[in-house]
Amino acid sequence: MPTLTQLLEAGAHFGHKKEKSFPRAKQFIYTIRDSVYVINLEKTLEQLEKAIVYLKKEIGAGKTVLFLGTKSQAKEIVKNTALNLHMPYMVERWPGGTLTNFETIRKSLKTLASLEEQIKSPEFTKFTKKERKRIEEKAAKLNLIFEGIKDLNNLPDVLFVVDTAKELVAVKEAQKVNMPIVGICDTNANPDLIDIPIPANDDSQNTIKIILGKIEEELKGKKEEKKEEIKEETK
Repeated sequence: MPTLTQLLEAGAHFGHKKEKSFPRAKQFIYTIRDSVYVINLEKTLEQLEKAIVYLKKEIGAGKTVLFLGTKSQAKEIVKNTALNLHMPYMVERWPGGTLTNFETIRKSLKTLASLEEQIKSPEFTKFTKKERKRIEEKAAKLNLIFEGIKDLNNLPDVLFVVDTAKELVAVKEAQKVNMPIVGICDTNANPDLIDIPIPANDDSQNTIKIILGKIEEELKGKKEEKKEEIKEETK
C-alpha cells in the first residue's frame, strides 16, 4: 500500500471548501483548515484496501471492470490502467444510456466495427475521395468515444470511477442496473452513492496515479492468476 507520506506529498489530503463539500463526506474528514476540508488519509488507505480486496475477488471470478475517468488529469492514467489489466475504459465522455440502454450502445459499436472493416477492405479505394473522407471521419468520431469498449459484448460487472461527482450520470446509471461502484471521491461527492468510496483529492494527477498504480499492481497479479487457471482448465 502507499504510505501516508506518499499520499501527503501527492496532495491526496486536500478536499474542497466547506461550502462546496457534500455533508456526508464528513465521515472521511480529518480537520478543516482555512475553510478547506482535509481528508483523513488513514481512511483513504483503509478504503483503498477494501477496494483492492473487492476488485481482486471480482476479477478472480472472471468479472469485467469498466474504468471511467474523463477529466484531463485522469484520462491517460485511467486508459493505461485499463489497458494493462485488459479491461474496458471510457475517457472522453460518457454517452447517456451507456449502461441503461446498452443495446443502443452496441449498435454504435457494430457501426464502428463495420466502418473499420470497410476502411481496411480493398474495395475502399474504389470510393471517391469525398466518400472515403466521410467514412473515415465518422469512424474516427465513434472511435474517440468508444475505443475502450469496442470488445464489450455485455454490460460490465463493476464500474470504477475517478471523480464520482463529475461522473454522476454514470454513477446513477450504474445504480439503476444494480452495478457495484468503486470510486475515488473528493469531498464534493456523495460517498453514499458509491459501494466502496476511496476518499482522496481527485483533482490531483499524482494522487490518481498513486491510487490507480496500486490497484493495477494488485489486480495485474490476480489477472495473471486467472489466465493460468484457464490454461490449466483447458489442458
